[in-house]
Amino acid sequence: MREEPVVRQLPRRAIALVLAGGRGSRLHQLTDRRAKPAVHFGGKFRIIDFALSNCINSGFRRIYVLTQYKSHSLLRHLQRGWSHFRAEMNEFVDLLPAQQRIDETMWYRGTADAVRQNVDIFRAEDPDHVIVLAGDHVYKMDYGAMLEDHVTSGAEVTVGCVEVPRMEATGFGVMAMGEARRVTGFLEKPADPPGMPGKPDVALASMGIYIFNAKFLYELLAQDAASGESSHDFGKDIIPYLVANGHKVLAHSLTQSGIVGEGQTEPYWRDAGTIDSYWEANIDLTTVTPALDLYDEMWPVYTYQAQLPPAKFVWDEGDRRGAALDSIVSGGCVVSGGIVSQSLLFSQVRVNSYARLDGAVVLPRSDIGRHARLSRVIVDSGCQIPEGMVVGEDPEEDARRFHRSPDGVVLITRDMLEALD
Repeated sequence: MREEPVVRQLPRRAIALVLAGGRGSRLHQLTDRRAKPAVHFGGKFRIIDFALSNCINSGFRRIYVLTQYKSHSLLRHLQRGWSHFRAEMNEFVDLLPAQQRIDETMWYRGTADAVRQNVDIFRAEDPDHVIVLAGDHVYKMDYGAMLEDHVTSGAEVTVGCVEVPRMEATGFGVMAMGEARRVTGFLEKPADPPGMPGKPDVALASMGIYIFNAKFLYELLAQDAASGESSHDFGKDIIPYLVANGHKVLAHSLTQSGIVGEGQTEPYWRDAGTIDSYWEANIDLTTVTPALDLYDEMWPVYTYQAQLPPAKFVWDEGDRRGAALDSIVSGGCVVSGGIVSQSLLFSQVRVNSYARLDGAVVLPRSDIGRHARLSRVIVDSGCQIPEGMVVGEDPEEDARRFHRSPDGVVLITRDMLEALD
């Protein structure tokens, strides 16, 4: 019998840890009721679906999701959409909420501590390698190719990285890279990120993806736990310590293993961690050739979706017409006599007669009242927009009633609407 190539076996002998406990405070009230990985994206997905889909498409079938902050909607989504694995083949997505497994006085104190508190579970699986993933970014990447790079290079740790505009890197770990892609410096969320050699306006940012040799990781976490000066975080403590002490830390660029969509020249990666970037990333999907290809059958994005009827567009009389132009309209939506332009509607949204949406991201189960006019907005799930409401035309009025971003995107939530009464 022909043996399978060793590189294809690597993901089977590894485990993936998806860190999904972050609050995502830069998304303001959009994360008041949910963790950032549970935020809706792209019409039918949650942000965490991208990391999990990358795992499946890359051959990783032993996956743990570590949660903490306001995790109810995230856990419910994972139970509904990610519980179809074959346990008899040792495939699983296992949920690990913060549960004070080691110290009954402390929850997860940082990303490294979250992993440390569950080490006994990971040891039982006896993996050769551990890949640690951030669950709050939108991208497509072959983790199997990154793992192969890690093994062939002989690195102790490999860090996924991506080039970003320099001043956008203030929210990330910023790396310096020497010969043979060896990481020579690592700064966590610097106020003035250093540029890359020859590219002063670009910084090399960590994607929050780390591959460790398993035994090395266990020893490292035990050492970090004993330190009274550590905040027990991979980006703030673990990686800088390894770099400063001469360990072989390898930089792996997204360009080496990112999935490039049809018509694109570079792989897609977005943090979508601010109101402006979240709105822009969603609205970009409505263009003719978006940077993120959701129609790629070779690298699909999986999710849970309810059984809903098709979208429906009704009325065609005079100025009462149900229509959508340059837009994405999801299942269960009814556009009843309103006009939707360059907008993205999640499932079960209703747009009533004479309403107009222009550049609107409308989350599930929201209802847009008659004669409402909304532009450059994000409408949170379950909102009831009153008849005749106008948003996006008077900046001062928008800021008084709702949250208005620096770039003029207005976030509307149920609590804000109730406060108007």
